[in-house]
Amino acid sequence: MLLVLCVDLDDDLGRKTGLDTPVVGRDAVETAAVELATADPEDSDVNVLFQGIHEYDDLSADPGVEEDVEVAAVTGTQGGDVKANRAIGEEIDRVLAGLSTGENVSSIVITDGAQDESVLPIVRSRVPIDSVRRVVVRQAQDLESIYYTMKQVLADPETRGTILVPLGILLLIYPFVTIASFFDIPGAVVLGVISALLGLYTLFRGLGLEDAVDDTAARVRDVLYEGRVTLITYVAAAALLVVGGFRGYALVETLRASPAETTPPLVLAALVHGAVQWFAAAGVTSSLGQVTDEYLADRFKWRYLNAPFYVVAIAVVLYVVSGFFLPPGIAGVESFSMTQLAVGLTAGTLLGVFSTLAFAIAESRFPTAAEATQG
Repeated sequence: MLLVLCVDLDDDLGRKTGLDTPVVGRDAVETAAVELATADPEDSDVNVLFQGIHEYDDLSADPGVEEDVEVAAVTGTQGGDVKANRAIGEEIDRVLAGLSTGENVSSIVITDGAQDESVLPIVRSRVPIDSVRRVVVRQAQDLESIYYTMKQVLADPETRGTILVPLGILLLIYPFVTIASFFDIPGAVVLGVISALLGLYTLFRGLGLEDAVDDTAARVRDVLYEGRVTLITYVAAAALLVVGGFRGYALVETLRASPAETTPPLVLAALVHGAVQWFAAAGVTSSLGQVTDEYLADRFKWRYLNAPFYVVAIAVVLYVVSGFFLPPGIAGVESFSMTQLAVGLTAGTLLGVFSTLAFAIAESRFPTAAEATQG
């Protein structure tokens, strides 16, 4: 059986004529169309009903169509799309139950625009769709579709933010320039600031950074709520890194002011020599905070204690190597001889090796709760 289904999403038929829906059968649909046209001649759903009757007559008269043909009009409700779609689905179920046929039923859906076509998934979930016909008054072709598309765009939060925010910034250019003129601020400055804001926003949206920012904010919020020690140690480590950077830069400037020849390797050695102690302190601070949090969460393992020892070992090696290459007599430089370099390299290596062995033995002799569970 072939069902010609006329869709009225906002229930103009029921509200304006008082008819009960769904309306099934050619004569009933024709009567409903006449009553709706009498009540509101400008309603586009009148065209939908008459188009459904026209399709029904054509299919019934076509000798190539061997199936039985039926026409019905179903309506939703005025208001939200979800409620209207559910009402449409219920009426389709009633139409299908009333057909009382053993044949497979397929449908031709008649609508008056893009808004009514939002029910197509509802129809398709109940009966296969062979065709969709959109009825539009010739004098206003595509007008409703354009209106509905714009309405959907403005209703979507993501699309609305992407389109309206840049448009709003552009519209604010003239008021900002006018206000700036009262304070003797050049208009070029205002235009430059607004252009920079618009460019940053465009890059932010284009690169999809909003998800990364939201994830970062969520993690920071979780850290604050959970009272993790790492929050404090990371802040302290960041401060130590900044200080170390300034100390390294200061030592480079001291090297350049000295009589010694300044070469790129010496500049690198001075930068490392001045900053490595502070960087090591930052690494030890952050790793101890992480170890503390792991212990409080019952996830502590002995091997985690290797981190601060590794940081110290690497710092010792970098400090003595950079000091070996720097010339003596420069303020802030600890110069090392060949023997001292060998001792420093050996000490750093042994510190890393011994810490690894010590905590490996501790894991085997005194397993923690996390290690016992893993084992």
